[in-house]
Amino acid sequence: MDGYRTRLTGLTQPEAEALFLVGLPGPAAQLGLFDMLTAARLKLLAALPAHVQSGAERIAARFHLDPEPWFRAADPQTFLQAVAQAVWNARVLRLRYRAASGHEARSARVMPLGLVLKAGTWYLVALKGKSIRTYRVASIEHAEITDEVFVRPKDFDLAAHWRQACRDYEEGLWRGHADVRLSPRGVALLPLLGSHVVEVARETAKADRDGWMRCAIPIESEGHGVRELMRLCDDVEVLGPPSLRQRMATTLSAMFRHHRRRIKFATRSSENKPSAHQCQG
Repeated sequence: MDGYRTRLTGLTQPEAEALFLVGLPGPAAQLGLFDMLTAARLKLLAALPAHVQSGAERIAARFHLDPEPWFRAADPQTFLQAVAQAVWNARVLRLRYRAASGHEARSARVMPLGLVLKAGTWYLVALKGKSIRTYRVASIEHAEITDEVFVRPKDFDLAAHWRQACRDYEEGLWRGHADVRLSPRGVALLPLLGSHVVEVARETAKADRDGWMRCAIPIESEGHGVRELMRLCDDVEVLGPPSLRQRMATTLSAMFRHHRRRIKFATRSSENKPSAHQCQG
């Protein structure tokens, strides 16, 4: 009813504590919402009963959520706020977007349906024509909000769509398998290649000689397979397919030649360098 007010007296302490875990100051600042988030937090805290306030303050002081991955600078978010504004107001966007493949930037007219933050990276989910596409916000070179308003699909669920899109992407990413042998240390290093790789390796694992394990490793392509498997160093042996084994051998041979040549050059330079006695003479 109009004019109804409440002091949140029905909010339990665990519920209040959970609310104070949802705030992400970094992403909120990127969206231009940090000041509003801070103000809302203070108002919520002031409205809580005294015995609940202490619990909420305690959990806020003891838990910090950082969505950024290790060893990677944050993506530039030049047009994030403009995209967010278009999402919120259901306005058509004109984009110039550079795909990951490195092709020239292309223009697109899209209807923005939502923004998703995954592992520190922002993605725009938008309707282009009759299909729903995903755009990495950092790859947007220009964004223009138009005056054209669109009607969001009534049955569109952003969270459900994102879960399905992630599953489809992961299932379509792995186009082949490598048959490998792994030392015990190689098995321990498998998490470097991702949780899906670990899962497939465990499902296909067979004990091999000398304590090694034979298993299958999912790969995107032979080039991707070589790059990923080299992260395991000499704790992996590629058994098949033959073309991947040959490519791995060719790559390792080239690396050996480069490093061997460098070692020989350094050795000759050291041998030709005059000694301190010769310099004094």
